[in-house]
Amino acid sequence: MARRQGSPLAHMDSVWVSLPKPSDDGSESLADRIRRVQADLGDLDEFYHISIAPSRHKRLQQFYADELEALAAVDFGALNQQDRIDYILLKKHLQRISRQLQADKDAYNDFKQLLPFADAIVALCERRENVRPMEAEKTAKQLDGIAASVAAATRLIQDGKVSISKTNAYRASKVIKELRGHLKEFFAFYSTYDPLFDWWCAAQWRAADAALGDYLPLVEDKLAGLRSDGTGDIIGEPIGREALLHELEAEVLAYSPEELVQIANEQFRWCEAEMKKASRELGYGDDWKKAMEYVKTKSVPPGEQTQLVLELAREGASFVREHDLVTVPPLAEETYRMFMMSPARQKVNPFFLGGPAIIVSYPTAEMDYGLKQMVMRGNNRHFSKATAFHELIPGHRLQLFMGERHRSHRQLFQTPFFVEGWAMYWELVFWARGDFFTSAEDRIGTLFWRMHRCARIVLSLGFHLGRMQPRECIDNLVAWVGHERSTAEGEVRRWLNGDYPPLYQCGYFVGALQLFELRREAVLDAGGGGGNMTERQFNDLVLRCGAIPQELVRAVVLETELDEDYEAKWRFYRFK
Repeated sequence: MARRQGSPLAHMDSVWVSLPKPSDDGSESLADRIRRVQADLGDLDEFYHISIAPSRHKRLQQFYADELEALAAVDFGALNQQDRIDYILLKKHLQRISRQLQADKDAYNDFKQLLPFADAIVALCERRENVRPMEAEKTAKQLDGIAASVAAATRLIQDGKVSISKTNAYRASKVIKELRGHLKEFFAFYSTYDPLFDWWCAAQWRAADAALGDYLPLVEDKLAGLRSDGTGDIIGEPIGREALLHELEAEVLAYSPEELVQIANEQFRWCEAEMKKASRELGYGDDWKKAMEYVKTKSVPPGEQTQLVLELAREGASFVREHDLVTVPPLAEETYRMFMMSPARQKVNPFFLGGPAIIVSYPTAEMDYGLKQMVMRGNNRHFSKATAFHELIPGHRLQLFMGERHRSHRQLFQTPFFVEGWAMYWELVFWARGDFFTSAEDRIGTLFWRMHRCARIVLSLGFHLGRMQPRECIDNLVAWVGHERSTAEGEVRRWLNGDYPPLYQCGYFVGALQLFELRREAVLDAGGGGGNMTERQFNDLVLRCGAIPQELVRAVVLETELDEDYEAKWRFYRFK
């Protein structure tokens, strides 16, 4: 899950003065407006950078309201189709981040009992940001109070007098880390430059910093169940059904969470049937899990994984070029690099990562024997065949290359339903052609990933709906899909402990299904949809749209009608 204000701003003490906006007579295009909003938001995020500060919430909400008001004054009917899409994207983006900001503010009330020192730290750091005159003796007293507040909170936790959920303790731990960092920066700003500050405050700051340093692992370990080595409990932040519906609205998806789970379950059953066909070819009957265990033994010896990945990457790029499926600029293929995944990152990224480069997971010398075996099995030749082109060409590498060169202002709106959907879409296209995944082993390899993406939808939505716990997600990845336990745990840690938005795991397969259906509608002889485009024309046009919701990509390809309050209506999936 790679992440800005409307009008120019004059800042005078605590009063914000908005200067006149550019006129809307053509001097500011929709693309320029989006670039300005992104730049303004970047400046606001940089200045109002304390996540829990009331001043940040107030300023950003004012910005969102001002920009939405200004956008409403644009004559939507006079816009062309691409500008209408930009209008809809910007409006939905501002509405979404406004809701998220309010949700973050509301969530703070659930764990602020663990942060009795927060207001004092925020006050000190905001004085530093506004370069108010230093009052050294008063500041020393405030720092002393921070250390005392941390000590009091520490005693309450140690005495078992704090009752809080692991999720809220996890949220609090992230804010503690943030506040400690802000306080360090505050100290660095004054220390050695202001002699009175050093005389009054140096010892008090060291005491406050040390107290926070001791307090953080207490909250992480005792209350949240986390460990510094990454082996503790997996803690996520479920958002609930109402918030999921808001997210689906922002992603322009006309489906409920329950319907997405139904899609995933239907597709999983299809995968099982195809797995059994491949299993029979290999002599294992309907026991596809035994056939998969055989496929997992097909890993290359230590030291040869990089050459395998390079071979597979070139195979994918050559295939789309030879069959005229999409334009591959020579520079896109010439300039990507390869790196190895560190042991620490492999705990949350057990497979490949890609995009600008390809990052390869494989056992390292210091791993114990059992873990080495699991990582090798999880990155075998046939699982890797679908992963290499997914990450590079025609997947993420090509997608990012084109996104930086066509409608780059839309990078503000990147959605997993396009980013991950595009890469997985090619797995569906290659399967449908029948001439890429030709062996039973290769079909099992790509079906593993398809089943994995089905499970991601069911498990991640189950978690956010409050119906499934992290350990259940791990167990089900092993039981349903055939994951190694180490790779299953790494996957779930990445989904829940990382910075992924709640619908990210749905984006792979749902986004791929959207594009595959749009291909059927638009491409001649691609399933009877009545289109007249070639494969290459279609895929090139999709790439030039930017990483935006697929229903709006469809509006470009099929020139569907749009209005300024556009809501999702495309039912792209036919339930069985």
